[in-house]
Parts: sequence; C-alpha cells; structure tokens
Amino acid sequence: MPSPTSILSLFLLVLAATTVSSTDQLIQMFPKQHIVGAEGDTKCESWKFSIEVNNAGTWYSIPQPCIEFVRTYIDTGRYLADSRNAAAFSLTFARSVKVGDGKGMDAWIFDVDETLLSNMPYYKATGFGTEPYNVTSYNEWVETGLAPALPATLSVYKWVKKLGFKIFILTGRPVSQSAITAQNLIDAGYSGWEKLILRGPEDEGKKATVFKSEKRAELVKQGYTIQGNTGDQWSDILGYAVAKRSFKVPNPMYYVP
Repeated sequence: MPSPTSILSLFLLVLAATTVSSTDQLIQMFPKQHIVGAEGDTKCESWKFSIEVNNAGTWYSIPQPCIEFVRTYIDTGRYLADSRNAAAFSLTFARSVKVGDGKGMDAWIFDVDETLLSNMPYYKATGFGTEPYNVTSYNEWVETGLAPALPATLSVYKWVKKLGFKIFILTGRPVSQSAITAQNLIDAGYSGWEKLILRGPEDEGKKATVFKSEKRAELVKQGYTIQGNTGDQWSDILGYAVAKRSFKVPNPMYYVP
C-alpha cells in the first residue's frame, strides 16, 4: 500500500498536470537564466515583475528583447494604471493615520524622479533604452524644468497635504539643481512642502540607500514620525529610519542602488 507521502506526491503531480500543459511551459515558469529571451511579452512581463519586487537586484539596462515591451507598457496606459494602483493603497493608509496625534510631526516623504515628476518624455526621445544613458543629455533635460507630474502621485501628494502631513521631498538630484527642481515641481502642481532635500557635496559617492537613510534619520532626530514614504526605487524606501508604510511606484527604466 502506498505511503501517505507517495499519495501526496502523486496528487501534486496530477494537480500540476492540470495547470501546466507541457514541459516547455514548465521551463518558461522556471527559467535557468535571469536574462530574458526573445519569446515575447510573457518573459518580459516576468522580467518586469522581478525588477519591481527587487528579485533581480541590481540591473543596468533594459534587456534588448524587452525594449519594445517597455515602450508599449508606457504608451498604452498600463504604466499609469499601475501607478494609480499604488496611489490607491497609499491613500488608504494615509486616511487611516490619526495625523493630529502626531502634534504636527507626522511626515510623508516623496522622491522626485519617476515619483513626483516623470522623465518619460526624455526616455521616449532617447528610445526607451535603445540609446546608452547619457548623463549630459539627461541633465540638459532636467535643466529645461519641463518634466510633468506623475498624475497618480500628484493626487496622493494633494491628499496627504490636505490630511495634514508634513511633506518632505528627498531626491538624489545634486544641490546644484535645487532651483530648477523646485520650480519644476511648482509648475507641475506641487506646493506646500516643508523642505526639498538634495545631495550636497558631503553626500558625494554615497549610495542612494545610505544617503536617503541618513536624511530620514535626521528628520526622526528632529522629532518627526515618518508615516509614509513614496518612491520609484527600492533605495528610496529601504535602509534605516524607514517609514511606517512605504509605497513603490513602478519604474521599468532604471535601477538606483
């Protein structure tokens, strides 16, 4: 008579057979490599999932077969839909916080690039990764001050402000871009923040996770309770002095450690 373990194993094999119809599908579900093949949207969707949940860790460029996938993701509204979904969860939490209990010291932190402001016009113009990243052309784009708001995050920002949170904007941009960043934010519809924090000379060479953790720790030392934190990179929200709830908006364009 077969053992209970054997029966369980047989049941699991039968269950798998009803949901996976071929060996090829199993191979696709459990690829041997992290590099995306040319099989199309299925693998590219899996790649996007892996980078968003940080399974992929550090990555430097969009895999060549997925450049068109990313372009479609941005252009068809799926990117904005994912952003709205993150915003909905953010607002649900924000409304649950009893802001008055913090005696005016309840804080919410926002990142800038691909969080409050969208650089997608720049990335569209440079082919969504078909051209190598160029720091000179990117900074020229920043200096135009034309980056639009990411609509879903603008909505979160306005609600968080209305609810009484103290808003801090924490960005990896250098302090030399302080004036243009502030004006771009105002032009895009943002106002009323407590402080715009950028990288100073003393922050040169620090990884984003370290830099942003240090700045959050300074706010905590000042007596603020960081209730929420919204960013597009894991380095925006991980480290120490983290928020009670952190929310990552999608970004398939780049990774900042």
